[in-house]
Amino acid sequence: MAAPPARARADYDYLIKLLLIGDSELAFRVESGRGPSLYIKIDLMLISIDFKIRTIELDSKRIKLQIWDTAGQERFRTITTAYYRGAMGILLVYDVTDESSFNNIRNWIRNIEQHASDNVNKILVGNKADMDESKRAVPTSKGQALADEYGIKFFETSAKTNMNVEEVFFSIARDIKQRLAESDSKAEPQTIRINQPDQGAGSSQGAQKSACCGS
Repeated sequence: MAAPPARARADYDYLIKLLLIGDSELAFRVESGRGPSLYIKIDLMLISIDFKIRTIELDSKRIKLQIWDTAGQERFRTITTAYYRGAMGILLVYDVTDESSFNNIRNWIRNIEQHASDNVNKILVGNKADMDESKRAVPTSKGQALADEYGIKFFETSAKTNMNVEEVFFSIARDIKQRLAESDSKAEPQTIRINQPDQGAGSSQGAQKSACCGS
């Protein structure tokens, strides 16, 4: 069965597949007050995958988020390639108290470049920002500099207090929705341009036939 389109369903305007990767877990609550969320935990090869569905309202549009959460699963690294396919947005998560998790973001970005689509939206997330400054290993400025280097947005979050977690998901959902809308608007003129040469070719062939028959 073919995968459902990203838009044009009765209960939502856009379906967005998000993938969470990195070396820090980002347990989150995306609350909109409109209907229940769906939470499924899948055990694949003894590796836990969190699959969540949440519908939010954004700019008068209903957005269904389909979230595959593999962040914090070191052993999952070898099989995440299949989950890159079809991902429209990817959240790269690191632990602000663990410098190695931050340094490994570059490896995750290389994986994205190898396995994800070229136009996938990315966002960098530094989790555990609620921790005492004495435990912080990655300053905010360092996270922002890395995000600037790759031209992506950056947030620091706290899964414990839910600080900025909702903002992260709304931000990437908004960017993806805008990209999809722009793609739709560009598709219509292209269709017109494609048809025009065919019509012209048909007219030219018709003129050639008339000339041939008249000779």
